[in-house]
Amino acid sequence: MFTGAPNHPDIPHRVLSRREFLSTAGAFAGAASAVAALRPARAWAASGQSLDPVGANIRYGITGSLWGDWVNGNLRMWTDVGKIAADIARVGLEGFEPYGGQVGAYVGDPLSLRKACNVAGIVLIDVGDLPPGWGQAEHAAHSGGGGANRTSPWLDPEGNAELIERMASFARDFLAPCGCDHWKTNMGSRPEGGPSEDQLKRLADTLNAIGQKTIGYGVRLAPHPHIWGPMEREHEVRTVIELTDPNYVWLTTDTGHLTLGGMDAVKIISDYFPRIAEVHLKDTFPRFRGNHSTPTREEFRKASVYHDLGSGGVDFPAVLRVLRERNFKGWVALDLDAPRPDDGTGSIDDNLAVNIRYLRDRLHVRLPKSA
Repeated sequence: MFTGAPNHPDIPHRVLSRREFLSTAGAFAGAASAVAALRPARAWAASGQSLDPVGANIRYGITGSLWGDWVNGNLRMWTDVGKIAADIARVGLEGFEPYGGQVGAYVGDPLSLRKACNVAGIVLIDVGDLPPGWGQAEHAAHSGGGGANRTSPWLDPEGNAELIERMASFARDFLAPCGCDHWKTNMGSRPEGGPSEDQLKRLADTLNAIGQKTIGYGVRLAPHPHIWGPMEREHEVRTVIELTDPNYVWLTTDTGHLTLGGMDAVKIISDYFPRIAEVHLKDTFPRFRGNHSTPTREEFRKASVYHDLGSGGVDFPAVLRVLRERNFKGWVALDLDAPRPDDGTGSIDDNLAVNIRYLRDRLHVRLPKSA
């Protein structure tokens, strides 16, 4: 269980001087005034009515992975933020969480990304992972990671200090000026055979060190347990959560990934409710419930192990019951891959409509019938 601030010898740990703190505060005061005019047309609770029939503080959005196509078996996400934002607004959702690879054009101008969302009448939730070009080892933070034998700065000493500084700088220079209050991030690839206890400790130390920096900019670090990553199975998730400081590290829980990793998504969300910054909604197939072996990448390449909401892998009414009864305040985001060629699910619009209907008709989220 976490008992104090991170003290790993390879992790720099320094408190800002009063002069540095005041200088930083002044910079953010200027940024705050600069973005004040960029408030979205539908700010949180501005309409006086939440989309959720029970949870007044629950907001509904979507990630960017639905907008893309498949090239040689790999998902290529689109980068036309204006079009994506317009699609999101059209179906009545409130926010957009693009992946790092979708925001490369905005790396030097984060406020333009926020503005593109706000023009459509939605909110920029945050950016999933580091974008390409933000440091030299951004591969370690991208969704799904890399090869199983690649050294990961999340788990090993090589590149660890540099990773911490890159993550902190993105929170400071991009997310904070955009008004993002948390940050969903993956943690690179899974080592062959799974992470050792020492590697889980290193991961926890790394998250503590990053989170201690990002919270100083008003951004809660919210790592995302992901199959094929170092927090794939229940022991790994619980170990890292216990070893991280709740003042520095939160969670982005994904219902599909928790289920695919052999966990009960409802129980994990309930057990760690105070630590949850964001919830991703993703379904899978009933056969994966309670599994003792995670589906492999090879299986995923042949056919997606993700599916539309209501496919039977996840008990979504129970998930929403926990969030509503415990007054969750934060984002609940659909996280859907783009349809694969000839997978029988139709177009991007078809996939979006199916999942919006499930939110509206089964979970009673106040979304328009036209979607």
